[in-house]
Amino acid sequence: MKTPDLETVGAIVLVLAVLPFVAYAVPQAVGATNSYVVLSDSMSPEIRAGDVVIVDDVSSDSIGVGDVITYESADSDERITHRVVAVDASDGERRFETKGDANEEADPRPVPASAVIGVVQFHIPLIGHVISFASSDLGLLLFVVLPASALAISEVYSLYRDATGGGSTEPTETTPDSRQDHGGDD
Repeated sequence: MKTPDLETVGAIVLVLAVLPFVAYAVPQAVGATNSYVVLSDSMSPEIRAGDVVIVDDVSSDSIGVGDVITYESADSDERITHRVVAVDASDGERRFETKGDANEEADPRPVPASAVIGVVQFHIPLIGHVISFASSDLGLLLFVVLPASALAISEVYSLYRDATGGGSTEPTETTPDSRQDHGGDD
């Protein structure tokens, strides 16, 4: 059996490293509608702070006990991801009682169906830390500014070298002389 060469292994590793970030940036590529970085450990050990949840918009009628949903908090613009522990449809609108797996008590207020963003389809461990770092000033500097600067400097240097003829690797013409052996008798 032929062993894969280093370039093939490198390409596979690169694709596998990039795929989770593609799923976060374009959740539609994996059949979902949204993605969020989890900021707390309220759902640990299953979902931890720094994980990314991939959320799909579903009908509130299809949400049941045991589903993990992401919803808009009534108190702020914050998004919360918790497990549904009870469903109430007594007054015509469905409401969901939720609880973080790591929390001892259920959330204080039921979540109206209108606040539900969707159901968590799956989560990707740890990449939220990288995404959060990349969103910081230092992350912007390391992931955007420095690589862009290095590329610009490299291009300017290449243009300068080409314009001045420096680094030319054109072959020079040689003529036979007495130092070359032509295989004949002298």
